[in-house]
Amino acid sequence: MQIPTGELAAAAAISGDSISSIHGSVRFFPCPEGVMVLADIFGLPEANPTGIFALHIHSGGDCSGTNFADSGMHYDPANMPHPRHAGDLPPLLSCHGHALMGVLTCRFTIDEIIGRTVIIHSQPDDFTSQPAGNAGEKIACGVIRPMPMNQC
Repeated sequence: MQIPTGELAAAAAISGDSISSIHGSVRFFPCPEGVMVLADIFGLPEANPTGIFALHIHSGGDCSGTNFADSGMHYDPANMPHPRHAGDLPPLLSCHGHALMGVLTCRFTIDEIIGRTVIIHSQPDDFTSQPAGNAGEKIACGVIRPMPMNQC
């Protein structure tokens, strides 16, 4: 697989709330087969006994509000049941608070997610419960912004 150069990519700078040390990035690259998503997250809470954290794209365009309430619900333009939302992504697996995840998806284009939010939840997604997988509270957020490939 080749990641093209010179095309528009996107990234979300992730941060937790004022008492959290969660930080990192989720980057989105156009590929002929779809979109490559690369997450690099630090400071995930050790209190989660599984070390697994749900990761989703949400429909809102803002990380404000109590517990990132303005980030909205899962990005789901086709009104599909969970886990078939366009914004459903594989989970983050923490290793001493650090998670690195990459996935190729064809559920959305970069243009469709610009201005939306990336959310990390406190628990794993059960991939069954409706409408959002019983993934716990929103613990980190970032707004997806466009950026040229040479800045990613």
